[in-house]
Amino acid sequence: MILEMRNICKDYPMGKTVTRVLRDVSLDVAEGEYLAIMGPSGSGKTTLMNIIGCLDEPTSGSYLLCGQDITACTDLQLAQVRNQELGFVFQSFHLLPRLTALDNVALPLLYGGVKKAERRERARAALEMVGLGDRIDHRPDQLSGGQCQRVAIARAMVGGPKLLLADEPTGALDSASGAQVMELFHQLHENGATIIMITHDAQVAQQAQRIMTIRDGVLSGGDNHEQ
Repeated sequence: MILEMRNICKDYPMGKTVTRVLRDVSLDVAEGEYLAIMGPSGSGKTTLMNIIGCLDEPTSGSYLLCGQDITACTDLQLAQVRNQELGFVFQSFHLLPRLTALDNVALPLLYGGVKKAERRERARAALEMVGLGDRIDHRPDQLSGGQCQRVAIARAMVGGPKLLLADEPTGALDSASGAQVMELFHQLHENGATIIMITHDAQVAQQAQRIMTIRDGVLSGGDNHEQ
């Protein structure tokens, strides 16, 4: 298993009371799986994604990622996990506006200590993989929304992560660009990538091989289906 969660709870203090956002969430994700987690606004899906992505810590429960006990990690160890084991794709791209596509994609390798020549070569290959080999010198304001998301996907994959996390990856795109991005996720999965996608869109979720739903902090479902 890439990911094993057991009885994950997340509480937030709200004045004198405590609000439980996640309720005994248990989840297994095998290597090579493509999982969609669906839920409406306020369901807890973003909180769950933040815990899966080691951006937040659970209040209770156990979490193993690639066999490592995430709940026992220091902040430095969590930063290393995020850089080496995980790739992130967000709705709003999170590209640095003054950097070219090539330099945006190379950033995780820079943080990981990869030498300049190698990180530029790997970033170029990642951009070619997503169909943007002719846009390496363009800044985000010179690219369409769909192209920016493909740059973000290249950045997420350039380090060879064990798990790709996508949070509403088509939420800011028109339908045509969204379809292209979803096709790219399909290709990545066909090539062996392990993907967890958070979405509120049933059509997007149907692209995955397994769908789970979250409502009021409770995760359920998960039967495989034919794509």
